[in-house]
Amino acid sequence: MQVTEEDGGKLNAFAKEPRMVLQEEGETSGANRMLLIGGLVLVAVLVAVAARIS
Repeated sequence: MQVTEEDGGKLNAFAKEPRMVLQEEGETSGANRMLLIGGLVLVAVLVAVAARIS
């Protein structure tokens, strides 16, 4: 963790951020696909509940 000292003598701590991972164009990961499928299922369930209520 990086710590700096401000003018007033206060310490300011900065978190260590993880390295970024770049995804190549056209490359999809399994997590992205699962998130998309989960979102589609959620929308279908919400539409079914709304149709049932009305």
